[in-house]
Amino acid sequence: MAMVDLIARAGVRDSATLAAMLRVPRHEFVPVEDRELAYGDFPLPIGYGQTISQPYIVAFMTEQLHPRPEMKVLEIGTGSGYQAAVLGEIGCMVYTIEIVESLARRAAAVLARLGYDDVHVRFGDGYQGWPDAAPFDAVIVTAAADEIPPLLLDQLAAGGRLIMPVGPQDGVQYLTVVDKDRAGQLTPRVLLPVRFVPLIEGKGGRR
Repeated sequence: MAMVDLIARAGVRDSATLAAMLRVPRHEFVPVEDRELAYGDFPLPIGYGQTISQPYIVAFMTEQLHPRPEMKVLEIGTGSGYQAAVLGEIGCMVYTIEIVESLARRAAAVLARLGYDDVHVRFGDGYQGWPDAAPFDAVIVTAAADEIPPLLLDQLAAGGRLIMPVGPQDGVQYLTVVDKDRAGQLTPRVLLPVRFVPLIEGKGGRR
């Protein structure tokens, strides 16, 4: 597929990530009126001021997690459900939280219809993480904040990695990874400038 070829040419090399991007039907995660645009390498609106991320960014963030089957991943910002589906296609056990209830319901329905049984969707406040399912081998945040929520770092397992866009909504954001070593020491590293919708705090419920 042209989209995956473009992602590979842009530098994504992880075979599991590329294979998952090839298999997941991205058109199922975009509004019907935009389905002819589903495989372009650009973000698309999904309603409620949210977007489905550019495929390259989805692939890049996935690759940075070093995904593997049975890996336990927390995703903050379910959105359309596409990123969760890519991780689920690799065989990860995904726990994903969305603060917009309508998006959470829609994503859960699409993921269930497509057979991603190892993806669990919750409507709630991503700043709180998913403590009853912690710790996680990896945490991926698909919305930007000025700083990484401390509870997400707490729920990251020793030896795990978090990836998140960090920066102000009206300024430069940087995709940042944080590695937690076996002793619990955190090591952050900035990867590249990005632009994401804001991470919303303190609204919503849980289920």
